[in-house]
Order: sequence, then structure tokens, then C-alpha cells
Amino acid sequence: MEKIICPHCGEVFTIDESGYAAIVSQIKDKEFNKAISAKEEDLKQRQQDKIDKALFESRTSYEKEINDLKTLLAETQHEKESIVKDLSNEIDKLKIEKDSAIKEAVRDKESEIKDLKRDIEENKTQNELKMKNIEEAYAIQLKNKDEEIERVKEYKLKQSTKMVGENLERFCENEFNKLRATGFQNAYFEKDNDAKSGSKGDFIFRDYFEDVEYISIMFEMKNENDETKTKHKNEHFFAELDKDRNEKGCEYAVLVSMLESDNELYNTGIVDVSYKYEKMYVIRPQFFIPMITLLRNAAMNNMHAKKELAIMQRKNIDVTTFEDQLNKFKTDFGRNYRLANERFEDAIKEIDNTIENLKKVKEALRLSDKNLRIANDNLDGLTVHKLTKDNPTMQQMFEEAGVDTKPKRKRIKKEDK
Repeated sequence: MEKIICPHCGEVFTIDESGYAAIVSQIKDKEFNKAISAKEEDLKQRQQDKIDKALFESRTSYEKEINDLKTLLAETQHEKESIVKDLSNEIDKLKIEKDSAIKEAVRDKESEIKDLKRDIEENKTQNELKMKNIEEAYAIQLKNKDEEIERVKEYKLKQSTKMVGENLERFCENEFNKLRATGFQNAYFEKDNDAKSGSKGDFIFRDYFEDVEYISIMFEMKNENDETKTKHKNEHFFAELDKDRNEKGCEYAVLVSMLESDNELYNTGIVDVSYKYEKMYVIRPQFFIPMITLLRNAAMNNMHAKKELAIMQRKNIDVTTFEDQLNKFKTDFGRNYRLANERFEDAIKEIDNTIENLKKVKEALRLSDKNLRIANDNLDGLTVHKLTKDNPTMQQMFEEAGVDTKPKRKRIKKEDK
């Protein structure tokens, strides 16, 4: 038998062991349930505190990263705007410098062209007067040579038989070399050995005064005995002789010919065929030296004009060089402008790529916040039933402790029906 004292009235009760065990069991169950409830509340509170702390730290870190990204984005945007502004200013400056340089170059060129045109007009007038004087002097010289030609004609009739048997080229070369040391100290007289174009003359004569070439003659020699049975005419060789003269840069062309020996036109003396080909003459061999002397003396009278012409040609070369330099400047400037533009485009692309990367980071942070919200929702839905699901041992322990592990149905309020 067990005695129990009432805590209120102090009365003593006597109960058997089974009754006493039942009361003790009731008290233990009540205390156990109370302890379980307290632990469950404490566990929930701790979990909630951890979740709140994690959310606070995550939110604080997220806000800090967002602020840092905003600051970085603002700095990047400011830097981009600064770069764009600097590049725009540099491009504008280059455009202004380019326009100024081109205008100045064109202005200088126009001034030089005006000066050259004025000089050319002045020289043209002077040259016309000089050429007129030269023509008059040349006419007088030709008149004075008529008697000499008559004398040479008689000499030719006496010497022609002898020259037919000699090599015409050798004859002309020997005739020139006889007077080279005395009359042609500065002259050039050599065989034409340049046959790159497929043809060549026989001899080229050039004479100089103060390093300026004032006369040049292309000679072609044609001997009657050098030909075949088919007789040729002098005019058959005019076109090739004119071609050789132009290709070798000679002023005059002279055909020294033994052809058409019965043609009185060529037997009278120097024959001017400029009506067919410019500055071309046909002579017999005995007029070889007189022809050189005649043309050289005429050219000597025109020496001053030729020197001025050479100066004008050098000026024209200077103008051409200036134009080449201007074109080179334009090309170099265009290249530099293109390179600057390419660097500008590369900088813009790099800025755009940085912005795209920042957008990706921002999206990743958004996904992280979403995952935190899902974890929080999962934590709010945590129950004893979910913890003990698929765990019979824990279910049995909770059942023995009198804890209902079954999910509680949500009561539907009458207002919701």
C-alpha cells in the first residue's frame, strides 16, 4: 500500500500499488509531453534563428555585392563615356588637322602652279622670239651652204665610185674620228647596241655643253651594195628610223644612204623629209660631217632656250614629286585614321563584353536569392512527420512518448466553405 498526501488539504490517502503506478505514469506522460513540446519549440526557435541569421548574412552580402556591382558598373560606364569622349575629340582633332594640312598643301600647290604657268608663258614668248631668230639665221646658213653643196656634189660624183666599194658605216665612223679630237671634244658618237625593242640604229651622236645635252642624232646607214637584187627605196626605212629615234630619245634622225643613186632629189644635197617624219633628213655619205656641223651649230644658237627648258623640266619634276608626297601623306593619314578607328571599335567591344559579364553575374545572384527563398520555404514546411518519414525507429520512439507524428490536416474555417 502507498500513502499520498494532498498538497492542498494535507489529507492522507492510501492506495494500492497499481493505482499508485497509474498516477505516476500519468505524471510522467504529462511531464514527458511537456518536455517534448519544450524541446520541439526550442528546436524550432534555434532553426528559425539560424535561418534568420543566414538570411540576414546572405541578404547583407547580396546587397553589398549589388552595391559593389552598381559602383563598378557606374565606374565602367563613366570610363566608357570618358574613352568615347576622348576618342571623339581625338578624331575631331585629326579631321581638323587633316583638313588644314590638305588646304595648306593645295593652296601652296596652286600658288606654285600659278608661278609655273606665269614662267612658262614668259619663257614661251621669249622662246618664240628666239626660235624666229634661229630660223632666220638657219635660213641664212642654208643659203650660204648652197655653194658648198654644189662643190660637194661635184666631189661626190668623183668619189662615189670609190665609196661604193667601202663599208659605209666604217667610212662615216672614220670621217668622224678624224675630227673628234679637234671639233667634237665633248661629243658622244658610238654604235647603237641596244636592240631590246627588236630594232636599233647604226650610230648615235650626242653633244653636251656644261653637262646639258643640247643635240642628239640617230644615224642609219644604207649602202647600195649591202642590199639584195631587189632594190629598196629610202622611204622604206623612214618608219623604222623614226621608231629608233624615239626609243633612244634622240632629237634628229638622219639616213645616210647610197640607195636610189639615180634619184636627183637625193643627189642634190641634204633632203628634209620632216613632212613625213619630224626632224628627219636624208643625205649622201659626203654630207655626213657637214650635216652634224649644221645641226650642232643651229642647236648651239638655241642653247640658252634648251637650258631654260631643262630648268622648267626640273621644276615639273619638283611639282610631280610634291604631288607624290601629297598623295603619300593622304595615304598615311588614311591608314592612321583607320587604325585609330579600329582601336576605338575594339575598346567599344571590350566595354560591351564587360557589361555582358556583369549582367551574367547579376543573373547568377538573382538565382542565388531564389534558391535561398526555396530553402526558407522548405524550412518553414519542416514537421516531425517529415523528419520521421521512412524512419520506423524514430516513429516508434515518438509514439512511445505520446507524440502524434501523423500530418495534421488543416482545418477549414466555416468562412472558407
